[in-house]
Amino acid sequence: MLLTPIRSDAREWPREQLSELFSEGFPAFITADRLVPEYLGRVREWFADLDLFLADEDGVPVAGGWGVPIRWDGTVEGLPSGYTQALVRAVEGREEGVAPDTLVICGAVVAPALQGRGLAGRTLTALREAARDAGLGRVLAPVRPTTKARYPLTPIESFLTWRRDDGSALDPWVRTHERLGARILAPAPASQTMTGTVAEWEGWTGLVFPESGDYVIPDGLSLLRIDRDADEGVYQEPNIWMRHH
Repeated sequence: MLLTPIRSDAREWPREQLSELFSEGFPAFITADRLVPEYLGRVREWFADLDLFLADEDGVPVAGGWGVPIRWDGTVEGLPSGYTQALVRAVEGREEGVAPDTLVICGAVVAPALQGRGLAGRTLTALREAARDAGLGRVLAPVRPTTKARYPLTPIESFLTWRRDDGSALDPWVRTHERLGARILAPAPASQTMTGTVAEWEGWTGLVFPESGDYVIPDGLSLLRIDRDADEGVYQEPNIWMRHH
């Protein structure tokens, strides 16, 4: 398969098709972060040059990724709290005239039928090249470790230390980043906060929540807390901060 990285600013590109890729690659509740919509429109408008997709020989997108530019001092203490704060910092930095020096890779996804063929690594590589072309000297990623869903009771601080017998990371997405030279910097235990009514959470998860309490949910990396009196469910998504060379 011949693949070509295409920037969103290079031509009229099939955003709807790429959006479908991302919707297939994540659980339904991933869109329940109430703060993200306040910034996502400006992110798409201002940082479209950091969107890209890989297309096959027919021009059909088979993988894609995107990121935002931020100013970062290079320290763990100076990291955003996670994905959401990276968007906030990018937008507010632009509004305040702060010159960015770091790309935060916010998402990368491969068509389900083509997973396991190295396209994820090629997408990350293309994003790093986009950072270089934009003059951004550092590359970060709040990595969503999908295997963590099998261990929702385990703190992310412990999970990020888990290794296979060969010394590689237990989580395959973390391994993909590490094969490209990235290293783990720190946990992001509250990278995103998803909030919804009890009915919304029942729709997103296919479960029933008869009483208040903590619940394991499909594809959840941590527990969902349900408060039936407040008619609210809150889920905090943990990520792992990694830095690419």
